[in-house]
Amino acid sequence: MKTKIQYRNYKKPSWAPPSWIFGPVWTLLYILIAISYGYVVYAYFTHEITFISMLPFIANLLFNLAYTPLQFTLKSFSLALIDIFFVLGTLIWALCAIYPYAPWVTYINAPYLLWVCFATILQCAVTYMNRRV
Repeated sequence: MKTKIQYRNYKKPSWAPPSWIFGPVWTLLYILIAISYGYVVYAYFTHEITFISMLPFIANLLFNLAYTPLQFTLKSFSLALIDIFFVLGTLIWALCAIYPYAPWVTYINAPYLLWVCFATILQCAVTYMNRRV
């Protein structure tokens, strides 16, 4: 709830989604992430992939989880901006790394990739609009 209130108070571009949309979108995305990342962990423990193939998934999850505290607890637009670029970069790395072994994992994460691309652009705009002059 506190996060929604803070988001409403930020200066945002006209194309920014309303705060209520983030809950349903992330619920769906986390279901897809849980299924696909769960498979990646399974594939690692059954020796179908190496740790190097699993590493970007771990990094992506950590950067993803760091975003909300950076943006809404620390209220650091700059750190959140840096973080979201790491989310995007590690997601692309992860999807490229797993594709030769399990292309479906890449495909099931297409909505996540699209959302992170959009969120990165939005974070750039919000960071710029809320900068201290």
